[in-house]
Order: sequence, then structure tokens, then C-alpha cells
Amino acid sequence: MRTKNPTTRPRKLPIARRDGIAPVSQSAEYALRVMTCLARGDQIARTAIDLAAEASVPVHYLSKVLRRLVAAGLLSSQKGHGGGFVLARPASKIRFADILGAMGEAPVGGRCAFGWGKCDAKNPCPLHPAWSALSDALQSWAGDTTLADVAAGATHKKPRRRG
Repeated sequence: MRTKNPTTRPRKLPIARRDGIAPVSQSAEYALRVMTCLARGDQIARTAIDLAAEASVPVHYLSKVLRRLVAAGLLSSQKGHGGGFVLARPASKIRFADILGAMGEAPVGGRCAFGWGKCDAKNPCPLHPAWSALSDALQSWAGDTTLADVAAGATHKKPRRRG
């Protein structure tokens, strides 16, 4: 039988460090990044390579994202010399909800986070109040925020990484 040595401390388990919890998938985040880059430009066609560098997105991954944004009618593309990608409509007419929808992540309410299928205020699951608040905030953010809103406040400098 082993006894605990009172002088030894319990071993701490490593905790994975993250920059935070993203409310959307990496693909949707990349789409938001590249659309913001295009919105703060001057409607000059930009290549996937240039956009990948500016948005810090792997170019092979970005190509897939760009195809989905073109298919959704949010971007226009032109091949050849002088070609590239531009916004298909004014930045003030493109909501985050449109971009998320193009990536298959349109925020929708009514989903039960506890897995009960359907819950509501009359028949709430244990997570219903907190989950509803998060869902409502995400829907409001995505529906009310346009590319023009973020492009107006965006700077062209990359933030310095700490650490």
C-alpha cells in the first residue's frame, strides 16, 4: 500500500492554451477575414495569393473559401491578367450573416444545446437561458454588422503578437 508523502505537491495537469473560443469555424473566420480585407480596399481585383498573405490564411485553404463566397454571390472573380476577386456588392450591403451563410454557418435559433431536440422557455433544458443569450447575441451581431462597419475601423497594420 502506498501512502502519500505530505511534502510532495499534487501534479498539475497541463492546460491547453488558446487565444479564446471562436464563435464560428475556422473556415467562417477565414471568410470574414478575407471579406474584410476586400472591403477596406478600393475595389481593385486582388489575387488569392495577395489576399492569403494579408489575411494570414493558407492560400490552398483560402481558395476553397473564395469559391464558396463566389458561389454565394458575395464575390466576383475574373481570371487572367488583372483578374482576381472583388466584392460583388457594396460593403454596406454585405452582412456577417451573409458571409456565415455562405460558409454553411448561418446563425439559427431554437437549437437545444443539451441535445433534447427542442427546448424553449416553457420547457427549458439546463443550458437554455445561457445558450439562448449566446444565440441571440450571435444572431444580432451577424445580422446587424456589415463589412462597411468593420472596414471603416480597420487598420492596415498587423497587430504585434505577444509572447
